[in-house]
Amino acid sequence: MILPPRHLNVARWLEELAHAQPTTLAVVCPAGRDRAGRIAYSVLNYEELNQECDRLAHGLSKLGIGRGVRTVLMVTPSVEFFALTFALFKLGAVLVVVDPGMGIKNLGRCLDQAEPEAFIGITKAHVARCLLGWARRHLRLCITVGRKLGWSGLTYATLRAAGQTDPWPAVEVAADDLAAILFTSGSTGPPKGAEYTHGIFATQVETIRTLYDLRPGEIDLCTFPLFALFAPALGWTAVVPDMDASRPGRVHPPNIISAIQTFGVTTMFGSPALLERVGAYGVAHGMRLPSLRRGISAGATVRAEVLETFARLPPEATPIHTPYGATEALPVATIASKEVLEETRQATAAGAGVCVGQPAANLTVRIISISDEPIPTWSDELALPAGVIGEIAVRGPQVTQRYFRQEEGTRLAKIADPDGGPVWHRMGDLGYLDDRGRLWYCGRKAHRVETAAGTLYTECCEAIFNRHPHVRRTALVGVGSRPEQRPVLCVELKPEARPVDRAALRAELAALAQEQEMTRAIDRFLFHPEFPVDVRHNAKIFREQLAAWAAKELR
Repeated sequence: MILPPRHLNVARWLEELAHAQPTTLAVVCPAGRDRAGRIAYSVLNYEELNQECDRLAHGLSKLGIGRGVRTVLMVTPSVEFFALTFALFKLGAVLVVVDPGMGIKNLGRCLDQAEPEAFIGITKAHVARCLLGWARRHLRLCITVGRKLGWSGLTYATLRAAGQTDPWPAVEVAADDLAAILFTSGSTGPPKGAEYTHGIFATQVETIRTLYDLRPGEIDLCTFPLFALFAPALGWTAVVPDMDASRPGRVHPPNIISAIQTFGVTTMFGSPALLERVGAYGVAHGMRLPSLRRGISAGATVRAEVLETFARLPPEATPIHTPYGATEALPVATIASKEVLEETRQATAAGAGVCVGQPAANLTVRIISISDEPIPTWSDELALPAGVIGEIAVRGPQVTQRYFRQEEGTRLAKIADPDGGPVWHRMGDLGYLDDRGRLWYCGRKAHRVETAAGTLYTECCEAIFNRHPHVRRTALVGVGSRPEQRPVLCVELKPEARPVDRAALRAELAALAQEQEMTRAIDRFLFHPEFPVDVRHNAKIFREQLAAWAAKELR
């Protein structure tokens, strides 16, 4: 079923699907354990989910939540999460989404900046809100999903009881109407709220559907809350596994495998850290995932070894797609495991960077010179030729145009079109386009190491050392100030290799460094027990923390 383009509000897509496939399961969420100790699930079909959204929309409207009202949503993946999200879209409210893993201080700054009028959250979120005074000056309404412990406001149950069963049609919206403010994790700087319009959401849904040939009837395993929202808009069944969505790198693999096998999951989205853990467990225990037609993994680059291991679980030739993008622009490009394993992994191992594939058809990608200064206006003269490393810049209908109340952040990340068209977004990533138009990723701009001998790029250099059989992963950091930084390679060993002769291993890594001109300046190797990782996908290495640790170790 392909919906008419007039439906910019994705909540309208849910309404259409509730009529077209009312008895199809829409959401399946864990709800504790049954008497036998097995995972129990709550389920809603499309008709029931739409009716639940209508009931909540009536209740929220009575409380004054409507078009343009900024509303924080801090609810874990659950039936309530899906129902509240689509109810708020029906009303035209503006969702404020902040990743709780970014840290208390950053979270408070984000909420103060957003100035929300309403706060909907689980009990734990409200406890933190009360203790830390989040958005205290602007909040006028609080709703608790779960037990309320003395603060003012309503519970989800009270809100639901106050609603009506009559249909609540989703409001008509324009493409540039604000739908949500999604705060970036802030791993390479202060968190910023990307403005998501209804047009961007609708474009993302359609782009992802087309890119991966996704159709109604798919059964999707949702391990990342925001990606999970696409499922009910596409006519899928969204299966939420029993896991802590904020810690995919600590997932219990049997819970993931059981959910896929029980519900016949056809598509799954997972962080590279989750794929690595589930793949290793599944292979070690001889498990299979016969229903899986495709996997999608994003949040960081996915190592070829992880793809190779996980690919042994589903039927042969099942693609594992690894899209590239960011909160501000998603998706930008995509590549499938077959191309990685049969072709690009060899170039990556030789220091060419990581191929992230062909850009999405509705997006324009250019490479511009590396600079930390703002670029006010776009000119075609900024674009570098194929094969030259620079900063990745993108323009297209799924690219956010600004940050919410962050003029400086917008000035540094956006380049205005001289003819008044959509802005160019500077990804903050370095890479290049090859002679086939494929995009190669070389690392974050903020992580480049500038030495007296030249600039080193993290993804290119680290791949040289990651080939060593005892190495799980490495992280190149710069100690000191640019352009006189000292390159230091932080090394995390595989668990089985940790009782190793480190002096001998240092000598072997030093020998690898001499094999490539780009790595010859790296002569300092530090062993770290377990790298800190990003708060969202548990996959990106937190190089800022490692750089501080390395500087301290070298004193």
